[in-house]
Amino acid sequence: MLVLGIESSCDETGVALISSETGLIADALHTQIDMHRAYGGVVPELASRDHIRRAVALVDDVMAKAGRSRSELDAVAVTEGPGLAGALLVGNAVAHAIGWALEIPVLGVHHLEGHLLAAKLSDPAPEFPFLALLVSGGHTQILKVERFGSYKLLGETLDDAAGEAFDKTAQLLGLPYPGGPHVSALAEKGASGAIELARPMIHSPNLMMSFSGLKTSVLTAVQSAENPEDETWRANLARGFVDAVTDVLAAKLIRAMKETKLERVVVAGGVSANKQLRARLTDAVRRRRGEIFFPPMRLCTDNGAMIAAAGLARLESMSEAEREALKRESAFRVRPRWPLETL
Repeated sequence: MLVLGIESSCDETGVALISSETGLIADALHTQIDMHRAYGGVVPELASRDHIRRAVALVDDVMAKAGRSRSELDAVAVTEGPGLAGALLVGNAVAHAIGWALEIPVLGVHHLEGHLLAAKLSDPAPEFPFLALLVSGGHTQILKVERFGSYKLLGETLDDAAGEAFDKTAQLLGLPYPGGPHVSALAEKGASGAIELARPMIHSPNLMMSFSGLKTSVLTAVQSAENPEDETWRANLARGFVDAVTDVLAAKLIRAMKETKLERVVVAGGVSANKQLRARLTDAVRRRRGEIFFPPMRLCTDNGAMIAAAGLARLESMSEAEREALKRESAFRVRPRWPLETL
């Protein structure tokens, strides 16, 4: 089966083509980072308009790269939510137009399910069941994944997601948007232990997390610094922040492994590309003789491949009658708010 995947939930337009026989065939991605940088964050209206400009062209690009025609498609998978309403509408409009024209099923995919299954595109790929740590700009969650479509939320942040904390710390340090990569790069020059910051809820007897107190700890350090422009001090503060985040995530992940008795771990989402986080979590999991898997680096952020993979998995789990019923659906919907555990 040949599935086209379309992602447009926020500030990246991603398209990919995946085969049940050969895996990922071709993909393309356009990021809006340069456009939004001037505003210090994503502007929803601008994001939607840019998706309109890019989506169809990227579909054409991917089909050309693959040397395949649209008539060969068996289905289209598209991000149905969560995300920005206007941005989601663009991707769904394109996906359903293709589906209606070709009389093929259109599958609405949960954005976070796509991130969870992105690790399935790595080599080697993790087998079910596994623990998943999902870390992105808007989500920080620990889930038990029994099989495709079975996701149990074990713990999450009570306030800021880890990615949000990175971006807010970057603002306090005067670093450009998006903040995560810049904070990580600056932290590489800092010394661990030079500046100790709060590690909220690290010892709490559950799997819940909090990062707003860490953000406040960074703010206090900046406000009380004798020379906040000193590069060595800035690098040490960035290092202290990164160490605090990775310590909390590692502690909660290890607690989840102990509680569930699962030794296979998947780390996904945009923040999973962070170098220090990968090293810290890999060390923690392997000390327990567990296995840890990450998506390929280029598939950590939002992309069409993860949506195509999730769509293919859902298509393969359906009966022929269910696939035929999808073809007859005449309307589409988007779900800006859509809890993963409701799947």
